[in-house]
Amino acid sequence: MVIDQNAALGLIDELRVAVPEEVRAAKRINAEGERIIEKAQDEAERIVAKAQEQAAFLIDERGLTQAAEALSGQIVADAHTDADEIRRGADEYAVSVLVGLEGDVVKTLQSIKKGIALLDERRAALEVDGLGPDEQEPHDERWEGEAGESSQATR
Repeated sequence: MVIDQNAALGLIDELRVAVPEEVRAAKRINAEGERIIEKAQDEAERIVAKAQEQAAFLIDERGLTQAAEALSGQIVADAHTDADEIRRGADEYAVSVLVGLEGDVVKTLQSIKKGIALLDERRAALEVDGLGPDEQEPHDERWEGEAGESSQATR
């Protein structure tokens, strides 16, 4: 088979012109691909960094939330303890006031009983002195009623 030398040289010249253009186009495509890959890696790193930042924030926020919940629980527990102590103190104070009041009431009741007994003794002495109920000295109406009834009951 015989090849025309001029035709072959023409084809080679055409290839020399066409190949560098194709090589340059391939290099451009390759460079563009690398640029796209690099840009995608940068974007991926940015997304990962942001995700890590958000995770750290959420962890911190959760930690703060847990700390706040723990603190609020402690505050409530302290408040209950304080309230119990205040109630205990108020109860002790009320008991002491009531015991004191009871003593005062007992003393007052004893004074009342002594007064009634004294009045009964006076009436008895008047009756013994010969004054009958009709002959008794004028008396104060204040002593009639309950006091008289009480003195009658104690005789």
